[in-house]
Amino acid sequence: MPDLTSYLSPASLQAGALVLLAIAALVVAVYLIETMVRQEKSKGQIEEVLHKREQANAMVFPGVQDQVEEDNARLESAVVKAAELGSRLGQGRFGDILLAEEDKAYLELGGFEDYGKAKALFSFARAVLCIGLPVVLLFVTGPVKIMGGHLMTYALSIFFGFALGWMLPKWVLMNRVNKRKKAVDDELPLLVDLLRLLQGVGMSMDQSLYIVVKDFKAVFPVLSLELEVAVEQYNRGMSREQSMDRMINGMDNEDLSAICHLIAQVDRHGGAVQEPLQRFSERLREQRRAGLKEKIGKLTVKMTGVMVLTLLPALMIVTAGSGFIAVFRGLSRMGGG
Repeated sequence: MPDLTSYLSPASLQAGALVLLAIAALVVAVYLIETMVRQEKSKGQIEEVLHKREQANAMVFPGVQDQVEEDNARLESAVVKAAELGSRLGQGRFGDILLAEEDKAYLELGGFEDYGKAKALFSFARAVLCIGLPVVLLFVTGPVKIMGGHLMTYALSIFFGFALGWMLPKWVLMNRVNKRKKAVDDELPLLVDLLRLLQGVGMSMDQSLYIVVKDFKAVFPVLSLELEVAVEQYNRGMSREQSMDRMINGMDNEDLSAICHLIAQVDRHGGAVQEPLQRFSERLREQRRAGLKEKIGKLTVKMTGVMVLTLLPALMIVTAGSGFIAVFRGLSRMGGG
């Protein structure tokens, strides 16, 4: 019989190990190549399907993009014509009646890119609604019959139609302004932290405001627009406090007013602003935390009422239902006996 020790020498064991390692490496390489081929094949199939779908959409919906562009052009042209007519209506004494000072203040706070166009569209909408809504209500209530007792309906239709047409544009504008004021409360803490960070790296207040306006419009959609107006007015020669008067008095936000006064004070007298901004940021966080606790408390009270109305009947049925059923059965037996 051959001696097995000759086959189990260290050299033979090393050779066997190398062979096994080579086989394992070959298996892994084959697996990786197969995976890459499968992925490339899947990618090609996906691209082919997407290409066929695009071709199908182009064949099924020919000219859809052109139609959408044409509709947008028509809508833009209609808006331009409405703005031109509203601009004509807004001139003279009739324009002063159609657009009061309070309405102008709301338009300034509405955050419109083109204030003149927004003003003209507001005048156009108010004039059209004041005339159109009474006519619509008259058609709804029916023809006028003075002898039949419908004169009061006629008068009320005209009055309520005119009043609704007069106030509806203002209500929409006030809703927009209120939403912007609420957005200021959400954006202000982050703005304070950003200003503190920019001041900490050695930038001036002008540079900090410029960066906020140009690079953080997506983060501060409301405050960036207001700061842009303030920066433009400051560059035109106004003082820092005068340029921020709109933010101080228009937004009805004490914290925003305090920040604006702080910026104006730093611009006038100089000095470090990091420490005041840090304290102000901490105070804003505490206020928001207290506001959230208050909302949670109110929500708990509201949920108590909801739970009483919804869960209490089910709980009574589950816990006392069997007892009531037994009582009813006993009474029925006594009545039957």
